Amino acid sequence: MATPAGGGYEGGGGPSLPGGPAGGGTSVGMAPNVAATLCYVPLCCLNVVWAIYVIVAEKTNKFLRFHAFQSLLFSGACIVLAIFVQIVSFISSILGMLLSIVLLIVCLGGAVFLAIKAYGNEQFEVPGIGPLAKQWS
Repeated sequence: MATPAGGGYEGGGGPSLPGGPAGGGTSVGMAPNVAATLCYVPLCCLNVVWAIYVIVAEKTNKFLRFHAFQSLLFSGACIVLAIFVQIVSFISSILGMLLSIVLLIVCLGGAVFLAIKAYGNEQFEVPGIGPLAKQWS
């Protein structure tokens, strides 16, 4: 495949990525580990939208479906905990602030950790929600 003068790739195939050739036999058109990693990117709810898209579009790749379901469950758990922290904030603003900081570290750190595991082609199961995601995939 020749590269155009602009340095891009013909046909939008892109370079080969770890985890298999571009496309990787998925319905979403990219390597399974890259698509699974995008399920955990906590940027303006991109992870939720992408995970829902993967669940709807991908029917055969269990690895990718597992990470999509686990991402949705993890995001849901973070949202439920955030609501709890807001309720606590009405009772005690200092305790609410401390819990907010802890929740931010846990949810953001957890999302980064899970994204790294997904990119490394690992099927790490979060206790409590991992087995449910595995069952649904």
